[in-house]
Amino acid sequence: MGIADTAVEVRASGWRRLAALHGLIEASLERELTNRFELSVVEYTVLDALSRQHGWHMRMQQLARAAALSPSATTRLVNRLESRRLLTRVLCDDDRRGIYTELTPIGRDLFEQAQPVHDDVLRQALADARHIPELADLVDHLRGGGI
Repeated sequence: MGIADTAVEVRASGWRRLAALHGLIEASLERELTNRFELSVVEYTVLDALSRQHGWHMRMQQLARAAALSPSATTRLVNRLESRRLLTRVLCDDDRRGIYTELTPIGRDLFEQAQPVHDDVLRQALADARHIPELADLVDHLRGGGI
């Protein structure tokens, strides 16, 4: 195996470990958020992104980037959250084609209830992953960054 092959394997191994850690965390979050708040991880991500706007709103394309979704998947997600009255769409005054989304008071309340649970589950998932030998150093590295 040459140097280039070794470098490729190191990157691939790192990616596999990162994907495994992501999968563990996401499964824990999905289970708890769904059971307690009827929210998927991606729905929580949208509420979180909108909650950080401090009274402002986000364009649909910004929301798509924040949730790592395609435009059509974002539209379907926004439709679901809007039907639950967790967010609302607002037409842009400057550009009538522009559509913004913002949290409703119900959406903000649900997010504020879910956030501490999300944070606790994330903390516990990282603590659990710390005991998996293949993931321990990755978790340590993340925790060194304040996570």
